[in-house]
Amino acid sequence: MDEKNQHIILKTEDLSIGYKSKKEQTIVASNINIELHRGELVGLVGGNGIGKSTLLRTITNVQPALGGAIYINNKPIKKYPALDLAKVLSLVLTEQMMSKNLSVFELVALGRQPYTNWVGNLSKNDITTINKALAQTNIEALKNKRCYELSDGQLQKVMIARALAQDTDLIILDEPTTHLDMYHKAYILKLLQKLAIETNKTILFSSHEIDLAIQLCDSLIVMSKEKVVYDTPCNLIKNGTFESLFPKDLIAFDEKTGSFRVKK
Repeated sequence: MDEKNQHIILKTEDLSIGYKSKKEQTIVASNINIELHRGELVGLVGGNGIGKSTLLRTITNVQPALGGAIYINNKPIKKYPALDLAKVLSLVLTEQMMSKNLSVFELVALGRQPYTNWVGNLSKNDITTINKALAQTNIEALKNKRCYELSDGQLQKVMIARALAQDTDLIILDEPTTHLDMYHKAYILKLLQKLAIETNKTILFSSHEIDLAIQLCDSLIVMSKEKVVYDTPCNLIKNGTFESLFPKDLIAFDEKTGSFRVKK
């Protein structure tokens, strides 16, 4: 493993995720053990309703774990004050944003909130960081446009730029290719791959684009009803992990091509 990748950014130990009420708790998945290293692009894949969003909400401290432990930079996530957590972890969600009247620059600038003073003034360093994020995502030409003027693909790049401007070790994206056509799905995931390499940040995203994730990711987290498996795409293919992901009566996985096909 490269020296730059030896540092573990995110780690879980025997993590259990799900929901708890006063009367009972519902376990979505358990015994989740993953290690995400610096500079890796990691995909989280699995069928609809399997619990991908629940896992992302749990490892970002949006909802509590039912058991086990989560560490960011070897520190338990529970010990991070909210402001400190925002300096090591940035999150890009699929929900429609409420601030589409902002300019692209203004929206990306929101990523600097953990660092600005109490009145929110941007320093020279903040502005430099924002402009760098715009350049890294190839949206400098959109800088002064209002977000309501953007296409879904352009808006997704703006949201990624905001996460870059937040300057965290770990960026987590929930379904970043939702609502995009095939070209823009591939473009966004290729962009994430490029950013992981160039910025040395760890990028974790959930996606239904399993074929693309297999081709582009350093590692994958595969969720099924039986278990959660974390490994390299090659090892997952070798171990037959993808063959059990969907019912065999309709969908088959081709090991040679690393892709799924519909059975005739």
